[in-house]
Amino acid sequence: MRKKELLVPAGNMECLRQAVLNGCDAVYLACKNFGARKFAVNFTDEEMEEAIRFCHLYGVRIYVTMNTLIKNEEVSSFLKQAEFLHRQGVDALIVQDFGMICLLREMFPNLEIHASTQANISSLEVCKLYHDLGVKRVVFSRELSIEEIDSIDVPIEKEVFIHGALCVSYSGCCLMSSMLGGRSGNRGECAGVCRVPFSLWKGNQKIEDEKYLLSMKELNTTHKIKSLLESNIDSFKIEGRMKSPLYVGFITNLYRRLLDGKELSLEEEEKKLKTIFHREFTEGHLFHEKEKNIINRLSPNHIGLEIGKVVSVTKNKVKIELYPEYSLHQQDAIRFSTSQEGFIVNYLYDQKDNLISSASGNCYVDKKGNIEVGDKVLKTQDFLLEKEYLNKPMKKIPITYHVIAHLEKPIMVEMKDRENLIIEEGEKIEKAISAPLTREDIKKQLIKLGDTPFVCENCEIEMDEGIFISLRVLNEIRRRLVEKLIAKRENRDIALVKKEVHFTKEEGKEEPRQISCSISTEEQLLACLKQKNIRIYTSEESLYEKYKTQTNIYYKIPRNTISSLKQKKEKNCISDYAEYKNGEYIGDYPLNVMNIYTAYYLRKMGLSSICLSIELKEEEILNFQKEYKEKFGFFPFEVLVYGRVENMIIKGNILGLEKEATYEIMDHQKRRFPVFYDGRLTHILNWERKDWLSSDRLKENNIRLDFYEETPAEVENRLKSLEKK
Repeated sequence: MRKKELLVPAGNMECLRQAVLNGCDAVYLACKNFGARKFAVNFTDEEMEEAIRFCHLYGVRIYVTMNTLIKNEEVSSFLKQAEFLHRQGVDALIVQDFGMICLLREMFPNLEIHASTQANISSLEVCKLYHDLGVKRVVFSRELSIEEIDSIDVPIEKEVFIHGALCVSYSGCCLMSSMLGGRSGNRGECAGVCRVPFSLWKGNQKIEDEKYLLSMKELNTTHKIKSLLESNIDSFKIEGRMKSPLYVGFITNLYRRLLDGKELSLEEEEKKLKTIFHREFTEGHLFHEKEKNIINRLSPNHIGLEIGKVVSVTKNKVKIELYPEYSLHQQDAIRFSTSQEGFIVNYLYDQKDNLISSASGNCYVDKKGNIEVGDKVLKTQDFLLEKEYLNKPMKKIPITYHVIAHLEKPIMVEMKDRENLIIEEGEKIEKAISAPLTREDIKKQLIKLGDTPFVCENCEIEMDEGIFISLRVLNEIRRRLVEKLIAKRENRDIALVKKEVHFTKEEGKEEPRQISCSISTEEQLLACLKQKNIRIYTSEESLYEKYKTQTNIYYKIPRNTISSLKQKKEKNCISDYAEYKNGEYIGDYPLNVMNIYTAYYLRKMGLSSICLSIELKEEEILNFQKEYKEKFGFFPFEVLVYGRVENMIIKGNILGLEKEATYEIMDHQKRRFPVFYDGRLTHILNWERKDWLSSDRLKENNIRLDFYEETPAEVENRLKSLEKK
């Protein structure tokens, strides 16, 4: 069985050390720009150089995330950073932006590229596409089951998240943060809108009040290691670039032991884990978790481990009764479940009011805040666990020596690790006059590896009797061997090949402005048919089949299916990446086209038109079209100017919606978001309609209108208003 990779996050240098120290095979991290966790500490260029050397020294692969969508003005900086990382010997880049993936594959053929989960990889077709482009690995959407992943028969490396925070929406498909606050999840700025409370409304009736309806539990697959090892997944990925060094160290150590088949009590390990980070756990879609076991509606934050309860409260003290299997230590952190008061236990007392360092049974802490009898006590930080992990010595790399020492010949010493052999020669060996050197003398000098990264496992010595070698010579040989082996391990030898990319310019014929409409009902479709030259998109297969011969109508292929092109028609509007053959295809805005290179490569693949990213501003759209035309020629882009943006698509019916009823979720600002379940996915639309219909700056563009709840009369009025422009 091929060894599975344990891939671990590192948001800063201390997290990186914890990952390496505790047994990861690879780490992923980001520079200050272009990473999907913009608010992690991340790494400067100098720190990145150090990180690459450090990881390679310990035989750990290092992948750098450059997985945000890239705007036109950022392309030059993006490519410059990619080249810098390539020159430093990074093992791979993890990329979301399709145009940048294509460009990097052409420009740097020796640079390994992994397609990020942000690229929304949930189908056979997108895997095949990336394989054909030369991408080495895909990171699957968290919504896929282990059986679906195994069924994707494409010779490409497969990476899957096995632990950590979950996005409620398909990654790369979430526009909630962007639409509400201008912080784009596709640009690494997610505001975590899914972690705030919402109420659920059915018509005018509130059926759930102020619950965390979209807040996912933490993924935890520790109980499914056997199934993971038997799968065709190549890399097991842990989420957590915003997490602490303790979290990274503990989780890495836990999964390392599990993957290596070590015996351990998962119940005890999970108790420790709950003190580090715990939103309740789920095995996720990967293992068919029921929808009610995926969302934690009560809390979006670290809950902790329940260790006892409050039995009495005085003016100054709180008496805690600890459960029999638990203890409390000075410098632990606790929180009280009802009052939500929390603090570090700076002082811990016994029943006689004496200060103690640890307690079991009954103990006392200082009263802080409004704490009540019966309140559950939750441990949210374990001081001893933190001390255990954060004070571990750096691990050592085993090496062996082979020494050849014959009279009248230079001494020769070989130092060998599991992959490398280094040889050093010293001075010619002389006959000893008084005190000949012994094997033990030679070994003693060579194994003095001190604070180097190495430890000697074995030292074989071939030598003549009665010889003399100065200790200075042996020490110098050892020093040179160590330096050379460090350099050999740190420097990954990959030839950097940089090619000039040649683009073709196609002078397409400019035609009159095209108006396109996405409709939700047959009545809206009929209203569109009253207007001339309207292109219509429908996700209802029956409507497409009924009207496809009468007008310019396109079928909106369902998003995020395991094989999207199996559902294609003669004319299609598509939101997923694939090879666009045998039919006509128009690219929808979920393709996230934010730069001209993405548009260029999609056009080469066969798209006849593309709706640009709805995250682009008017000025950026105008500049986009100008730059594209100058570099690549004319192409008919669409711009969404009216309608409710689809903020999220979510696997399953997590809100328990009836298919035919009308629902909304409402946030604390009283913004109401239409939400519906289509039998497979839950869709959340934006609370307000995008409305650029009055913009004179876009009057020459092909424009797109999305109709959801509009009446036929409203549809006609919107379309008639465009005739005046």
